[in-house]
Parts: sequence; C-alpha cells; structure tokens
Amino acid sequence: LAPHVETALYFVVAEGMTNVAKHAGAATVLVQVEREGVTVAANVADDGIGGAHQGKGSGLAGLEQRVRGLGGRLLLSSPAGGPTVLRAEVPLDG
Repeated sequence: LAPHVETALYFVVAEGMTNVAKHAGAATVLVQVEREGVTVAANVADDGIGGAHQGKGSGLAGLEQRVRGLGGRLLLSSPAGGPTVLRAEVPLDG
C-alpha cells in the first residue's frame, strides 16, 4: 500500500481497537484488512454493547476527516446493544 493509505488504515484500526478496549465490553473483536478491487477496506468488528458515534471531538470524527481526505469513506454501525462495525474504504492510490 502507499504509505499514506497504510498510515490512515493503521489509525482506523488503532482507534477502533482502543474504543473496543475502553468502551465496548466486548468478548471478541475481529480486525480485517483486504483489497476490494481498486480500494482497500479495514474493518474492526466487536460483539460489545454498541452505542459508538462519530460526534464532533471524538477520535472517530478525526478518522473520518483523514479517510475522506484520501477520497475514501468511514462507515460506522453501532446500534444500542451492539454489535459495532467500524469500516474504512480507501482507494489504493489514495
């Protein structure tokens, strides 16, 4: 991967794992990074309590800006009661 794409995905995974450890109360977490055509996707999924959000001032909001700056998108699904899935999709050439 291009260094800037790799760095962005590193921060997505690191922030996702930090949130799981601090807030999720999860028993399991799955981290997956894979190429999907001309993009690369990073997923952090847990079986915790859910309730994560991309509100202003959160680490997730900063990640969204970083990923969007590379032409990608950050997706979050975290309903109350869980599970939570954080996904970043970034063009390979960023």
